[in-house]
Amino acid sequence: MTDEMTTESALFPRASGRTKGYRPQDVDDFLALARAAFEDPSAADVDAGTVRTVAFPLVKRGYQVGAVDAALGRIEDAFAARERENALGRAGARAWVGQSRRLAQEILDRLSRPRGRRFRRVGLLRYGYRIDEVDIVADKIAAFLESGEPVTVDQVRTVAFRMQRRGYSEAQVDAVLDAVVEVMLAVV
Repeated sequence: MTDEMTTESALFPRASGRTKGYRPQDVDDFLALARAAFEDPSAADVDAGTVRTVAFPLVKRGYQVGAVDAALGRIEDAFAARERENALGRAGARAWVGQSRRLAQEILDRLSRPRGRRFRRVGLLRYGYRIDEVDIVADKIAAFLESGEPVTVDQVRTVAFRMQRRGYSEAQVDAVLDAVVEVMLAVV
């Protein structure tokens, strides 16, 4: 991971035309922080969850979003693998699997609710995620958790929803998707 992080930002293509990209300085600063944390875990407070939820401002001629997001996915995987190994060493495989199983069950309990009622709805004049689209993804994730239907971490990481008035709460849906990624990385 160290070599990847050293050269990654120099390799990010820039957004062109009217397309915006991530502000390069913010990306470079975060990658430096993540690198320091990976090399010395006591140096910075960065973990897989931090990498998964980092956000950067969009600017003209910034780094292309897809390229940065792909790199962040690989970095998150590296942090998650190290966290899994550390947890296995501290608590043992049985405790780690038990914790992951409990989180997976919490997710499954939510996703097993009736369509249209799986998440909190936003206010009358507010926009949230399209309910039908979120429910389709929720069904696929539930099938993955219940019977092992194929879903990849990247599919969950990159899912995007259109907006609708009175849709599902973005924060709530995003939190569940983050938990799904956490479970998937825990068992890989």
